[in-house]
Amino acid sequence: MNKYTDVMKNLFLPVFLLAGSLFASCTTAVFKPAPSANPWDDNYLSVAKMEDYRQWGTYNVHDPSCRKLGDYYYMYSTDAIFGENRREAQEKGVPLGYIQMRRSKDLVHWEFLGWAFPEIPGEAVEWVQTHAGGQGATNIWAPYIIPYKDKYRLYYCVSAFGRKTSYIGLAESASPEGPWTQVGCVVRTDDSTAMNAIDPSVIVDDATGKWWMHYGSFFGGLYCVELNPETGLTVNEGDLGHLTARRAHYWKDNLEAPEIIYHPGLKQYYLFTSYDPLMTTYNLRVSRSEAAEGPFTDYFGKAVKDTTNNFPILTAPYRFENHPGWAGTAHCGVFSDGEGNYYLAHQGRLSPQNQLMVLHLRQLFFTPEGWPVVSPERYAGTPSRRFTEADLAGEWEIIRVQEPRYERQLEAGQILWGEGELKEEEWNLSSRFHLLKDGTCNGEMVDVEGKFVLASGKWSFLTENHLLMLDLGTEKIENLIIFAGHDWENETETILFTGLDSRGRSVWGKRIE
Repeated sequence: MNKYTDVMKNLFLPVFLLAGSLFASCTTAVFKPAPSANPWDDNYLSVAKMEDYRQWGTYNVHDPSCRKLGDYYYMYSTDAIFGENRREAQEKGVPLGYIQMRRSKDLVHWEFLGWAFPEIPGEAVEWVQTHAGGQGATNIWAPYIIPYKDKYRLYYCVSAFGRKTSYIGLAESASPEGPWTQVGCVVRTDDSTAMNAIDPSVIVDDATGKWWMHYGSFFGGLYCVELNPETGLTVNEGDLGHLTARRAHYWKDNLEAPEIIYHPGLKQYYLFTSYDPLMTTYNLRVSRSEAAEGPFTDYFGKAVKDTTNNFPILTAPYRFENHPGWAGTAHCGVFSDGEGNYYLAHQGRLSPQNQLMVLHLRQLFFTPEGWPVVSPERYAGTPSRRFTEADLAGEWEIIRVQEPRYERQLEAGQILWGEGELKEEEWNLSSRFHLLKDGTCNGEMVDVEGKFVLASGKWSFLTENHLLMLDLGTEKIENLIIFAGHDWENETETILFTGLDSRGRSVWGKRIE
């Protein structure tokens, strides 16, 4: 038993109470799924015109950063818009561009507030275009919000696609809604540097109070640099920091979008990162460290600054029954509600074309081994409740979330033009599996090679801790976290589970009729 298991054993009930309030209510009747309409449609073509922007509450969301500030959750994201038409926007007086802003009180219904800046900061434009032959600096990417004393800091990046010519800047405001005052440059890179100044995420060391910014991309990997808490800029001007994560064939095997959080109960820092092309097989990984600045290790104890692909894998393209499926499921923002419940937000691209970008916001839990896992379904405000073994008996859809197996030709870590749809072997598909009342189980299951096979065995439910255990003979999948949630594909409330197998791959399930 390792030290993380010991910690979780000591904190087991508190952690699960925090990570989803699983024991908020109690019932003795057998659970029956109740029909419940989805909060919104996944296809937003009807409100995709430039003048429809006030209806983009959960639409055109890309690279979200979210935090609860006062009475609202505020979300900031890259200005990526389906069917963007700047001429049409200008003609109709739509203030298009420069960091989208949203807010919500319940994490389900989102109000589109507009854009943070009236223009791309001139210093960023000058740096990028001067060092990229006049190219780039056409929009603002990957903002990150963090409060400091009586003001709010908004980090952002401006870049030229496929180049290391990039700029991370900082703006401040007395309100989460602005107006924003430009403070200056945090880090900037060009073709002479190893790293790429995009995708900032900031963490405050719980013990020392030091500020650290994680950033970077496939160019040279991810880096971490110390910030001055008083200024929000680097402690040492021109400092670009130290390496924290990288992949071997970086030009092809994309790595980007670091997101760093701290879990006070587990006393661990978690570094979420995104692999592969953002429009198709984008998938989410996570590593952890006892220090805000690293070093970080993965599920198997491997250092993520080496060039081995790392696990766990939390999300990847997936398709449940009765839905065309989701691609591009990465570049996340992770946050808590201040009461110990954690959430993860990311883009989801509606298949098959993968052009429409819809907000995916999922509950996030921690396994008994101290690893984060996410809900297989998007959060829709479903009340938490307690379940019994009898509730779990029945038919389930199960997805084994695994890494992409199709080898694509990529440029700068992204797909080539015309390859925006997923190949069939790139999908994580669901299978039907039965938990029988006598404690046995059987059905289809994806094996470790990604093939559908018939499987059977036994199952049990640890009622006190809400953990499902599967013993399939040749494989045991243990500590699957059971909780209540919304079935988006079938528009009903249901029972869900999430967890990891012994190979560090996510296992998702939902109870169906």
